[in-house]
Amino acid sequence: MSVKHAMFAALLAAGLAQPAMAAARSDGGAALIIAAESPSMIWNGVAVDHGRIFVAGPRWTGSKGPAIGIIGKDGRPLPYPDPGWNAWRAGDDPVRAFVNINAIHLDGKGALWAVDTGSPDFGGNPLPGGAKLVAIDLATDRVKRVIPFGPDIALPGSYVDDIRFNGNFAYLTDAGRPGIIIVNLATGAMRRVLDDDRSTGARADRPIILDGKTLLAPDGNPLRVNSDPLEISPDGKWLYFAPLPGPWSRIETRWLDDFSTTPERIAAKVEPWADLPPVGGTAMDANGDLYFADLAANALKRRTPDGRITTLIQDERLHWVDAPFVDSDHVIWLPVPQMDRVALFNGGMSKTKWPVRLYRLALKPAR
Repeated sequence: MSVKHAMFAALLAAGLAQPAMAAARSDGGAALIIAAESPSMIWNGVAVDHGRIFVAGPRWTGSKGPAIGIIGKDGRPLPYPDPGWNAWRAGDDPVRAFVNINAIHLDGKGALWAVDTGSPDFGGNPLPGGAKLVAIDLATDRVKRVIPFGPDIALPGSYVDDIRFNGNFAYLTDAGRPGIIIVNLATGAMRRVLDDDRSTGARADRPIILDGKTLLAPDGNPLRVNSDPLEISPDGKWLYFAPLPGPWSRIETRWLDDFSTTPERIAAKVEPWADLPPVGGTAMDANGDLYFADLAANALKRRTPDGRITTLIQDERLHWVDAPFVDSDHVIWLPVPQMDRVALFNGGMSKTKWPVRLYRLALKPAR
């Protein structure tokens, strides 16, 4: 561990990034702890590496912070990897700057990857050269690779959403134009599969409900979010995926990794997996336990590999938890962006309850 990483770990252990402890407790007895909070940045993604906390959030939420931030010793998010990558404005070159970050994820090989949708507007088309993957070397804090999505991958209306890794392959969901994107990281080759498939498209009969109300898009119709959450089984055999409202499907990764497999054969290999409610985000641990944010219940739940579902904690402060992260100490980090409360979904008037918070919760193995 470098001196810089050790300093961040020491600060975290000392509690300098933990302003307060919440009172609510889970059924396992662990308490929610506030890990970070912001009066201006809306984050929907988190990753933790050697005590360093990274957060990210999309531009269209009205967030005033960096696209990707690292929590400093004073608890504030600082631009990461540097201010330049976070300085994009309308009219700037979108190739070497973050246009709209929707997800961040560690690859387990020393890099933090960012998913840039390439479109500054919700529902807009990606800017030429804007949709991309950006890999940041955690040892040097420098961008080491940029993988652009061409117009045959990031389509008009695409919203490249989230990412998971399996060996030399990365899998991504497209929440705008329903489908799965596969990237061979060794060769740079990529393709789309399951376009407009039943497994990737949001169904009209599964609304997204929060506080007892159906979430509406800016046009007044029920919001439909296509292929969104995804996870890889601990052995790498299965990709699990779903539109935000569910249900979940699965497919063996061997079919995805072989680019000679026809789209029709891939579609035929998809299997039903789990009928979960609309989720804000998910994380899977090394045991194969799936942790998911139940939007309607303001709750964090766990699904074990045998299909048992339990509620770990239910609290009104966990309103639209998005993209949780399980670290090496089996602590789950819970960003709470309150996506349904941003101005976009409320007639131009924000209902966000500030500060936006990042919680953490110690997990216990399922009994």
